[in-house]
Amino acid sequence: MPMENRTARLTILIDPRKKKIFEDICATQDVTPSQVVRSLIREYIEKRTGRPWTPGKR
Repeated sequence: MPMENRTARLTILIDPRKKKIFEDICATQDVTPSQVVRSLIREYIEKRTGRPWTPGKR
């Protein structure tokens, strides 16, 4: 599978307590918050389009 281009930035505002809990959970799972957010976005896209996500295709 081709690598994804990771040059776009997504900025969100989140409650500081929620952010801390999220980061702590990510650390216990040995994943970065960015990895989890990318996975959630990919799942959301797949659910809404009904197709598997393929990097490099629109």
